Amino acid sequence: MRLLLIALTAAAAFAADPPEARISNGQIDAKIYLPDAKNGYYRGTRFDWSGVVHSLKYKGHDFYGPWYQEIRPAVTDFIYEGPKVVTGAASSIPGPVEEYFTGTTALGFDEAKAGGTFIKIGIGVLRRPDDKPYNHYTAYEVVDPGKWTIKKQADSIQFVQTLKGPNGYAYVYTKTVRLAKGAARMTLEHSLKNTGTKTIDANGYNHNFLVVDGQGPKPGDKVTAAFDLKTPAPLENDLAAIEGKSLVYKKPVEGENRVFTMLTGYSSDAKDFDFRVEKANGTGFRVTCDRPITRAMLWSIRSVMSIEPYIDIKVEPGKTFKWALTYDYFAK
Repeated sequence: MRLLLIALTAAAAFAADPPEARISNGQIDAKIYLPDAKNGYYRGTRFDWSGVVHSLKYKGHDFYGPWYQEIRPAVTDFIYEGPKVVTGAASSIPGPVEEYFTGTTALGFDEAKAGGTFIKIGIGVLRRPDDKPYNHYTAYEVVDPGKWTIKKQADSIQFVQTLKGPNGYAYVYTKTVRLAKGAARMTLEHSLKNTGTKTIDANGYNHNFLVVDGQGPKPGDKVTAAFDLKTPAPLENDLAAIEGKSLVYKKPVEGENRVFTMLTGYSSDAKDFDFRVEKANGTGFRVTCDRPITRAMLWSIRSVMSIEPYIDIKVEPGKTFKWALTYDYFAK
């Protein structure tokens, strides 16, 4: 029965007619998938189920959308099949989406024995099926997605997940997607209240799957930081180069090529969490955060471009940890 449930979880990670909401501030129009354990678009066990912005239109451009052409549960992460990118259940998700770890595993995973349970923040209580190490591509059984409460207004939507998990872990996780009045700005406001008896140690990042008008990275596209960018090793295939504070794409990212690197050079000051991702045609976004970077990566393949800065999250019992990501969009 457990294997059947896991298989069903994987197969159901993508729904044909999922629930969604639309918000607008007169400049930005956004479509957001809603968390739903039965009918939600994304029911994988890697990314946060809330605030999945799958379309954001500004000045005639759409900044997000699928970076894959097919979903196949048997695929671990993604594969190439000719012109198609095929994704598995874990990675079939568009837009600015978030994932939370505890170290390199998930909250309570190392404490759980085979058959026991652990937590993936923003998803719920999951089953550890065996003694194998944690793998975020695995389709774990969702034992309890918690209670989701959604409040929508014309220009914002709030998601609240209330969860009581194993071994003293419990929380109230709140995420609000808000469009600023009179500006091409979106904020992702977060609050994690620890209602359990154990400290919540976590780290999280936004994958920022940027797909402007269905296009992947091209020569002239660039990512610019608030600091002088450094990489621990030379970039592969001369597809991109570091130029001061910018990583600039020099050649088309084609076939199975990729641009993937760790990024260093930032300080422990939150002001360094400031990245401008710009297409050669002048379309893009700037993302900032009120928490310092603890790790940063850049990943892109032919269909998508992603900047992935991490923050650390630590919440003692009875305390609340807050953070916010701010996106400013621009287009010529």
